Amino acid sequence: MTAEEFKNLSKPDPCFSPELKALWLDYSGDWAGAHEVIDPLPGRSAARVHAYLHRKEGDLWNADYWYGKAGEKRPNLALPEEWETLLIRFLKDS
Repeated sequence: MTAEEFKNLSKPDPCFSPELKALWLDYSGDWAGAHEVIDPLPGRSAARVHAYLHRKEGDLWNADYWYGKAGEKRPNLALPEEWETLLIRFLKDS
């Protein structure tokens, strides 16, 4: 699936990873739903999406905590670029 195909979905594919589902929810304007999906999950990939969500929320302290859990630093990208980068990363893994 391409990024454009992903963006044009009317609902998330049931086969999506939780990370992709959270990115789809966020793209669709449901930040809270995206956070609900990703919040309880362990692991670096979930932490990475969690970090992005808190950065988008404006809670940089919390975002930096989650970037650290993901083994990364806060990127110097606009939020839409960060979202697109994450989407491409997780689409490759699916």
